[in-house]
Amino acid sequence: MHVPAVRSDRTRPRRHAPAWLTHVLRLRRAPVPRTAMVRGALGAGPLLGAGIALGQPGPGVLAALGAMLAGVNDRPGTRRKGLVHIGLPAAAGSLGLLVGALVADTTERWAAVPVLFLVGWVSGALSARGAVWSAGALQMLVATTIGMGMPLAGPAWLKALCFLSGAGWLVLLRLLLRAPRSPGATRWSGEREAVAAVFDALADALGALGGPGAASARRALVAAQQQADEALRLMRLLPWPRRSGGAEHALVERYGSGVALCEASIALLWEGRPVPDAVAEGPRRLAAAVRSGGPAGTLPGPPPDTVERLAFDRAVLEAAVVFDRTTAGAHAPQDPGHARAAGPHSGLRPGLFTSAGREYGLRVALCVSVTAAVALLLHENHWYWLPATAAFLVKPDMGPLFSRVVNRFAGTVAGVLAFVALMTALGGLGAPVVVAAVVVAGALVPLSTRHFAFQTAVITVLVLSFVHTAGDTEAAASRLLETFLACVIVLLVGHLPLVADPRVRVGHRFAVTLRCTERYLRHVLDTPDPGGDEEPKGLARDGRQRGDAGDRQRDDARGLALRGAAYRALAEARAAAETVAAELPGPFGGRRHDWSAVTVAAELVVDAATACALRVENGVPRPSSGEAERVTTALSVLADALEDGHRTARPAPGPGPRDCRSLRDVMTQLHGIHRLTTEGSAEPAAAGSATRP
Repeated sequence: MHVPAVRSDRTRPRRHAPAWLTHVLRLRRAPVPRTAMVRGALGAGPLLGAGIALGQPGPGVLAALGAMLAGVNDRPGTRRKGLVHIGLPAAAGSLGLLVGALVADTTERWAAVPVLFLVGWVSGALSARGAVWSAGALQMLVATTIGMGMPLAGPAWLKALCFLSGAGWLVLLRLLLRAPRSPGATRWSGEREAVAAVFDALADALGALGGPGAASARRALVAAQQQADEALRLMRLLPWPRRSGGAEHALVERYGSGVALCEASIALLWEGRPVPDAVAEGPRRLAAAVRSGGPAGTLPGPPPDTVERLAFDRAVLEAAVVFDRTTAGAHAPQDPGHARAAGPHSGLRPGLFTSAGREYGLRVALCVSVTAAVALLLHENHWYWLPATAAFLVKPDMGPLFSRVVNRFAGTVAGVLAFVALMTALGGLGAPVVVAAVVVAGALVPLSTRHFAFQTAVITVLVLSFVHTAGDTEAAASRLLETFLACVIVLLVGHLPLVADPRVRVGHRFAVTLRCTERYLRHVLDTPDPGGDEEPKGLARDGRQRGDAGDRQRDDARGLALRGAAYRALAEARAAAETVAAELPGPFGGRRHDWSAVTVAAELVVDAATACALRVENGVPRPSSGEAERVTTALSVLADALEDGHRTARPAPGPGPRDCRSLRDVMTQLHGIHRLTTEGSAEPAAAGSATRP
C-alpha cells in the first residue's frame, strides 16, 4: 500500500524576505583599498587646511569639495582608467559649478527652479548613456546646485577653477600614489592583469561546460573581456611615452587571440558538452604567459568532431601562434590594423531623446526642481542640501529607490550624530579639528563605497565640515529634516505611474541589446543594414573572396566590435532588470513582467547569434537571404516594441527558418521574449523559465 509522504517542516520551502527589503542591508564585498584611502586622506583635508591657513576658506572649501567628489570616483583599475573616471566627471562638475554661480550672481533666487529643471533633465538623460556619463552628469547637477545654493565670495570662474583644481589634485595623487608593485611589474602591469583575467575566466567557463554554473561562468567571462577591452582602449586613447618597446602591441595582439577564444567558447557553451580537463586548463597557461611575457607552451584542443569544437581548436592554434610570436624578446611589429582588431568600441549608445533618456530625465528634473522650491521656501541661503540629496537619491544605477531612500536617511542620521558628537566632545570645532575630521572622513570615502548608508554618513561629515568652515555653523540641526523631506518627495515622484515606468527603463535596455544583435547578425550574414552605414559586402567572412588580408582584418574587427557591443548592452540590461526586481511594488497596480526570464532569453539570443557566426565561419552553408532577413526583421520589430515602452501593438515574430539551427534558436528565444513582455504576471517566475531549446 502506498503511503503518501508527509512533508516535514524541514522540507517546506523557505519564505525569503522580499528583494526590496533585503537590498537595504546588502553589503558589497571588496578588498580594502589601502592606497585609495591614503589618497583620500591626502585629498580634501590638506586643501581645506591650506585655504584656512591662507585666510581664504571659501576657495579652500571648493577645492576640498572637488577633491571629495573625485575621491568618490577613485575606484580600482589602471591609471589610465582612473584618469578618465575621475577627470571627466570633475570637468562636468566644474562646468556645473560655473553655471550655478553665474545664475546666482545674475538672476533672482527663484530662477534656480527652472534652471535646475533644465539641468536635471539633461543630467538624467545623459545618465542613460553609461557609467562614466552617469557619474559626470551627477557631478554636474550637484555642483550646479551648490553653485546656486552655497553663498561663497568670489567670481564664478574662480569658484569653478578652485573646484577643478581640487579634483586635479586627486588626479595627481592617483598618478603618484599607486598600489605596491609586485616583483617584475612593468608600466603595463594593470593592463596585463586585465588581459590575464580574461584567460582565467575563460578557463573557469570551460571547466563549467555542461554543468549548472555554465551560464554564470559565461557572464563572468564576458565581464572580464569588457574590462580588459576598456583598459586597452584607454591605453590607446591616453598613450604614455613609448619606452617599453613593443610590449603594448604584443599585449593587444594577445588580447585579440583571447577574444577569438572567447567567441569560440560561447559556441561551445551553446553546444553544452563538457570538454576534457586538460583543454579547460589550457587558458591558465595563456594567463601565466600574459603576466610573465613569456611563451604559453603546449595548448591542447578538444577533438574537432563538431563545428563548434573545430572552431575552438582553430582558435587555440591561432592563440599559440600569436603567443609564440609575441614572446618577450621575439616580437616583430605587426601591421597596425591587426593591433586594432581587438579594440574597436562600437555600439548603439542611448541618446538624449530615447524613451529611457526622456523618462529618467523627467524624473530627475521633477525631483530636483520640486525639492529646490521647497528648500527656497525654508532657507534664505545654504538651500542646496535638499536638491543635492534628491539628485543622489533619484539615480537608479545606485540601486533600487526604496533601498536608496532608507540608506540615505540612515546614513544622514549617523553622519549628523557623529558630527554633533565631535562638536560636543571637543567643545566646538576649531580649524585644526575640522581639518582632522576631513582627513579621517576622506580616508574612509573609498572604503565607504561598500554600502550606500556608510557612504552617506561619511559624506555628511565631510559636507558639514565644509559648510562649518564656510560660516554655516548651524547646518547640522536642519540636515535631518531636509533629508527626510527629500526622501518623501523622491519616493512620491519616483513612483508616479507616468514618470517611473520600469517597462520603459528596462525595456529600452533590452531593445538596445536586440538592435546590437541585429547589427551583428547582419554583418555575419552579409545582410544590408537599413538603419546603419554598412553596405552589403557580398563576401564571406572566411576570406575566400576577399581582395587582401587587410579587408579581412577590418571585417573581423567590426564583427568583434558588434558582438562586444551586444554583450555590453546585455550586461546593462541585466543590471537594470536586477534593480527593477528589487524595487518597492508600486501603489498603482499594473502587471509586473518577469524581467529575469527576459534576461535569460536575451542572453540565449546573443549566444545563438555568436554560434551562428562561428558555424558560418567554419564552412556551414550560409542561410538564404530570405531566412536571414526574416530573423533580423524579427529582432528589429521586437526592439522597436520594447523601445516604445509597450504602448504600441506589436506582432509576434514570424516562423523561423527551417534549415539553419542557430537562426531557429534565435527565433525561439524571440518568441519567449515576446510572450514574457506581452503577458504580465503578479509574481516573477523562475529565471529558468526561458530555457534553451
